[in-house]
Amino acid sequence: MKFSCKTSDLLTGLNLVSRAISKQQTLPILGNVLLHAEGKRCTLSGTNLELSIITTIDANIENEGGVTIPIKAILNFVQFNEDPEILLETAEGTQLKLKSKRAKAIIAGEAVSEYPVITPIEKQITFNLPIDPLLEALNAVTFSCAKTTSRPVLSGVYVHTEKGSLVLVGTDSYRLSEYKLAVSGMSGDISCIIPAKVLEELRVIIGGKPQDEEPSPKKGEKKEKKTKGQGTIEVHLGSQQIEVHSGSTQLLSRLIDGKFPNYTQILPKEKSTTITIPTHDLFTAIKRMHYFAKETNNNITFSVEGDSLKLTTQETQLGKDESTIAIEKQGENNKIALSSSYILDYLSHTESDSLTVELSDKQHPAVFKTASHPESLHLIMPLRMSGE
Repeated sequence: MKFSCKTSDLLTGLNLVSRAISKQQTLPILGNVLLHAEGKRCTLSGTNLELSIITTIDANIENEGGVTIPIKAILNFVQFNEDPEILLETAEGTQLKLKSKRAKAIIAGEAVSEYPVITPIEKQITFNLPIDPLLEALNAVTFSCAKTTSRPVLSGVYVHTEKGSLVLVGTDSYRLSEYKLAVSGMSGDISCIIPAKVLEELRVIIGGKPQDEEPSPKKGEKKEKKTKGQGTIEVHLGSQQIEVHSGSTQLLSRLIDGKFPNYTQILPKEKSTTITIPTHDLFTAIKRMHYFAKETNNNITFSVEGDSLKLTTQETQLGKDESTIAIEKQGENNKIALSSSYILDYLSHTESDSLTVELSDKQHPAVFKTASHPESLHLIMPLRMSGE
């Protein structure tokens, strides 16, 4: 194998596939990236056996072939190389020589035959999704999924069709996000659970930043609009796998096996109170009060009284805090205790200037909605109120 390519193209490709390469793997070969030069392009592949990412870059190929190389070694050479082009050539079977204008290196690799085979899925359902709305949907749902795999079905996003919409649901049993994405031209019913981590990688591929790299707005700052992608992606679903095509990149993953809980049972059927509140005012107040709330399981009491929302923390050795926010109210006065941590999570994933909160009573969950997506919602379970 011998080919040359732009350093920037190679770095972009390596960074993409590296997201599927686990830092802790039982098989050393899974720490490698597979390079395969053929025709006028070089294909880069990475896998951890659960998730695989494949992408291609333009290349000037003299000799076709392939090799698998430790991702850390080749990334180290490429990301600290300021020369515009790099020449890659195999030698003595599995060694890879890298050479640019001012640098050169030799990396010990392994034969392609040693690398796990990444096979396309057996496609049962195929459809396209517009990138912009999908980015919004992923941003609104994946953060609510469980971070552990003690209950595997809760570590994924439940995706199903409903009356011409693709519905995405994520929950960790203490909060829940539901987002309805309008789609057209989709045939067949869909019902599957996609790992949330996989959808986070998809966000990166189609133009979004990972959520753990998105700074939360500081006090007094307005949340910045996210950079959105353009075009569509192609999705293929099998009985146990999903395959997504976005430009020159493919993502393949296993689906989570199991039955998602009937979440509609916990959605309040009635509401006693609906309030409309400025997002920025609520975020600023909760962010400040979270300092005290952390001492009492993040507990903040919401008291709706007339045209005001009064927020209070329980008194601790550190002290206490309270805040009053002007609101628009429909219905009766109400009171509920909610987690400041969960509210901050939700507010950092909404771009709406105002939101509505629907309350039944102190024993049922609060439902948050925005005017831009009234059919979508975020639900937070109540906490025990102070003194009970």
